[in-house]
This record gives sequence, structure tokens and C-alpha cells, in this order.
Amino acid sequence: MSAHELLRVVDLLANQVAHWSPSRWAVRVEPDGASRGDLLYALVQRLADLAADAEGVPRRGVPRLDNDLTLVDQLRVVAGDLVTAGASDLLTHAAAADVSAVRERLHGPTQR
Repeated sequence: MSAHELLRVVDLLANQVAHWSPSRWAVRVEPDGASRGDLLYALVQRLADLAADAEGVPRRGVPRLDNDLTLVDQLRVVAGDLVTAGASDLLTHAAAADVSAVRERLHGPTQR
């Protein structure tokens, strides 16, 4: 059930931001000056780390591509990797909560 929950919240987030322009991704939303793109990239990396842990393989850095428009595809891939890795319900539930929290931060009061 938690794998389904994770994929559902990933779809919600992806569908809401897939149409964003580069300038919209560049909006700063964090107190440390991190952009929306930075925020989503950090989520992608966390999910990739969880998938590596679930598979029992070393963690690897997810490439930060020049175009933030690719982040949605990366998000979908690493979420699928986490589910395919056979992550526990507890782990996928925690990942879903992380995705939901990022979704809220991306759509906070700074949204244009």
C-alpha cells in the first residue's frame, strides 16, 4: 500500500510542476536561498539514496542536469527505483511524506 501511496504523491507533484518554465524553477523558496529546482533536486537525491539503501548498493550522486525541466523525469525514475527495490512499507511511507512536504514547500506563498 505504501508503494502505491508514494507513486500517487509523486504523480501529484509531477503533474503540478511539469509545466513550469525555467524562470519559475529558479524562484528562491528557502531561507538559505535555495531555488525550487534545488529543492526538488535534493528530494530526488534523497529518494535515490533510499533506493540504493533498499537494494544494498552504494549510494551515488544523481546528476544535476543543466535544465530543471528534467527534474520531474528524474523524480519519477528514482521513485520507481525505490518501489522496484522492494523498499519496506515504512520506508516508502516515509518517502511519500517527504515528497508531500516538498510539494507543500514548492507551492507555498511564493508561488507565482
